[in-house]
Amino acid sequence: MCLRYGVFLSWVLDQRYAVVALSIAMLITTAGFVTSGRMGMVMFPKVESDYAYCKAVLPYGSPNLRLEIVEKRLIDAAEAVARENGGKTLSKGVFSEVNENTIKIKFFLTDADKRPISTTRVTALWRDYVGSIPGLESISFESDRGGPGSGKTLTVRLSHRDKNELDKAGEELAAKLAEFPIVHDIDDGSAKGKRQYDLRLRPTGERMGLTSQEVANQVRYAFQGIKAVQQQRGRNEVTVRVRLPKGERVAEATLEDLVLQSPEGEVLLRDAVDMIPGRAYTSIGRTNSRRVISVTGNVRPPSQSENVLKTVKTDILPDLVSRHPGLSYSFEGHQAEIRDSLTSLFMGLGLALISIYALLAIPFKSYVQPLIIMFCIPFGIIGAVIGHILMGYSLSIMSLFGIVALSGVVVNDSLVYIDFANRRCREGAKPVDAILDAGIQRFRPILVTFCGY
Repeated sequence: MCLRYGVFLSWVLDQRYAVVALSIAMLITTAGFVTSGRMGMVMFPKVESDYAYCKAVLPYGSPNLRLEIVEKRLIDAAEAVARENGGKTLSKGVFSEVNENTIKIKFFLTDADKRPISTTRVTALWRDYVGSIPGLESISFESDRGGPGSGKTLTVRLSHRDKNELDKAGEELAAKLAEFPIVHDIDDGSAKGKRQYDLRLRPTGERMGLTSQEVANQVRYAFQGIKAVQQQRGRNEVTVRVRLPKGERVAEATLEDLVLQSPEGEVLLRDAVDMIPGRAYTSIGRTNSRRVISVTGNVRPPSQSENVLKTVKTDILPDLVSRHPGLSYSFEGHQAEIRDSLTSLFMGLGLALISIYALLAIPFKSYVQPLIIMFCIPFGIIGAVIGHILMGYSLSIMSLFGIVALSGVVVNDSLVYIDFANRRCREGAKPVDAILDAGIQRFRPILVTFCGY
């Protein structure tokens, strides 16, 4: 084996320029393949849960009957998936939770070694069986809930001082994302709450001597009530409130016909104020005193998120900013985590390379030989990328940690090789013969090191 390797190494030395050129070409090809986006990049490798998860959000104020209809549709779709894919060998049951306007359903599956199809496949079938449900604020399906890298794979944060412009921009971006066939479970981030009326005092009301506070108080007293009497009855305290009858409080016409008392006499609410229909907000996000919303979506497969982001950044967001002056955006969520992790990783790798060079230069008493050893580090990436392709994996942060660790193995093997060649040169051997002997003698230790890695 070593003899054959010696013959091969001798041939490599004779064709050294062609071999170096081929190696550099392979490195450039590998780097180009990775940066082209064909391989993809994720935060963590996908770890499937033992259940598929669905969350459906309806508008605030939706009647209970509407919640029950949507809940039944989601459960029936889950049961249909289980029935057509193994029944009890696939499903352990379905758990449903309804809270105000949100429906959460867990589709529990059998153990991974028993279920006939994967959680990812179950989730995809479940989504197809459910289809499109009109009137939902958002709906999302997850096959890796709670695991590393779970959550929405695509998050774009929009910011604007005008909330109306911000909501319009979020809706437009969500509509553009829906045009991508691999983007699902899109949420425009508006989070609209219950219907409401915004009251704005009109000149008529001002002439009647009303103020905004007086109008608000009278409307509140009519519908919410005003404390009239508070008495102690035994150990209990009884509060009596005066307000309109229940039948009038639930009628929208009562609000329009409400009579206000002013210093100048009585006036109808609809004559004193402008009633602007709208919706309350369930949550309000701000960054640096600017309103922000997050438009999110899931990309399947997740490794293609970077390609979608490039298209969004170059083709969609510039046009969105031009239509909504003052709009700003940033990529958050998984993209921000990947960006921060890569920045820290490359900073640490740079410091490590400087330390390696210093530690090698001292014993070798040379500035060139450490560079020869470190020149081998990038070529370890070729094997790592080929391994990912053969195994069907995308690059992840864990993969990059492994590649950094591989750099240490490459340095160690190169160090063993160069050190042996130096000792042979000090014994009087010619440089070419020393390199050839080092390749033959150190072949087995180097091979064992890589196999152990």
